[in-house]
Amino acid sequence: MTYKRKLSFIFFLFLICFFNGESMQAANDDGNLGQEIQRILEQSPGLAGALTGISIRSAETGEMIYERGSQTRLRPASNLKLLTAAAALETLGEDHTFQTELYIKGVQVGQVLQGNVYLKGKGDPTLLEKDFDELAASLKQRQVKFVHGDLIGDDSWYDDVRYSQDLVWGDEQEYYGAAVSALTASPNEDYDTGTIIVELAPGEKAGKRATVKLEPETDHVKVINKTKTVSADANNKIEIERSHGTQVITVTGTIPEDAGVTKEWISVEDPTEYALSLFEKSMKKHGIKVLGKRKKGKTPVGADMIATHQSMPLSQLLIPFMKLSNNSHAEVLVKEMGKEAEGEGSWKDGLKVARNQLKSMGLDMQTIMMRDGSGISQVNMIPANEITKLLYAIQEKTWFPAYLNALPIAGNENRMVGGTLRKRMKGTLAAGNVRAKTGTISGTSSLSGYVTTKRGEKIIFSIILNNFVEEKGITAIQDKIAVMLAEQENLLGSGH
Repeated sequence: MTYKRKLSFIFFLFLICFFNGESMQAANDDGNLGQEIQRILEQSPGLAGALTGISIRSAETGEMIYERGSQTRLRPASNLKLLTAAAALETLGEDHTFQTELYIKGVQVGQVLQGNVYLKGKGDPTLLEKDFDELAASLKQRQVKFVHGDLIGDDSWYDDVRYSQDLVWGDEQEYYGAAVSALTASPNEDYDTGTIIVELAPGEKAGKRATVKLEPETDHVKVINKTKTVSADANNKIEIERSHGTQVITVTGTIPEDAGVTKEWISVEDPTEYALSLFEKSMKKHGIKVLGKRKKGKTPVGADMIATHQSMPLSQLLIPFMKLSNNSHAEVLVKEMGKEAEGEGSWKDGLKVARNQLKSMGLDMQTIMMRDGSGISQVNMIPANEITKLLYAIQEKTWFPAYLNALPIAGNENRMVGGTLRKRMKGTLAAGNVRAKTGTISGTSSLSGYVTTKRGEKIIFSIILNNFVEEKGITAIQDKIAVMLAEQENLLGSGH
């Protein structure tokens, strides 16, 4: 080969690399989209030294419109819930419900049950105190006033592994790091499963301890109150901590005498025992006394089922799950997938099922690391392109309307509509338009979903930012890009 031919060949290879590389971003003909995104990124000092993955494609055709670092595996944070929700809907169906069952084993003599009462959980993450009241009422209807035996909680529907494999020890007391059990409870209709609300108010006057209440009230946890009410002009410095591996919640610090009520969600160490404590409390409300112990065990063969409680369907559960980004719901769904498809309610089996379902939807699971269902693991990794690929593919699914309905809507103040986007993009064309999942963990922020342009063109986007040091202004970068997409006049019509 002559010297000139060698040069021509090298130049040809260079052209191939250039036009296929990420330096050549797919965009509309005049390059306005790519230039605008580049300008937004360049004017964001918080991204210095960080990693950026952006994938934008047509929702109608799946055709790529713009990409930057879209093939790089990045930590998705709670954007991983987009995968979990899709896999759960495909595996379980949008009508899937969780059942809680009440059994007795023994002989009733008059108002005395000579035997045990069994409360069997099958994963319901939405059980409230009133639901335990309804179950207890079924015992009252049988004229039972004394249980001459034990109250036993059966959580064997899932395995006994309470935390996903990469959960940080320090997160175990936080509401977003709550232990997972087949028998559990939530404090209110946000359904933060396996948590309790600690409510603080100032004491009667300065010098007195603060008033501490639990919601719901339960004897499952012990509260140590080391607080002090101080004058109105003093600082509010309250700390609430649960000692690791215990049920002891310690409240310390000062609270001004004119301060309002402070609430904090704290996870419980043993959600099964927590649920049992609430059920025993409900039994007492109905005049039923347990003479034996409260403990865990399996429901024996031959026990009589006397009542059941059925959860809302999965299509409705998706709303608090996705709108409020509920980690516990994600992990319950993983275990439920394992139970449904593999007969074992574990992370191992559930994640296996999820991966298989996602692969069937066209995702390249060889480039995805999925270690849990919630995205809390710092080991999870996915390219932005795989997220937009999923969001394109699932539009043909019968359950897609339920999925889309569960995504937060930008700028809508209603928590169960706007969710984690309720205060973002307000007063822009993206408000009431962008439907997307947020994601945030240390050094990670993500936003992926759908937007309709000014002309009515439907767009899918995924923006994943990793390894930034300063969090201030990071979500604003995502918002600017999403708003810019909403403002496009003719994004798809010009060709690219």
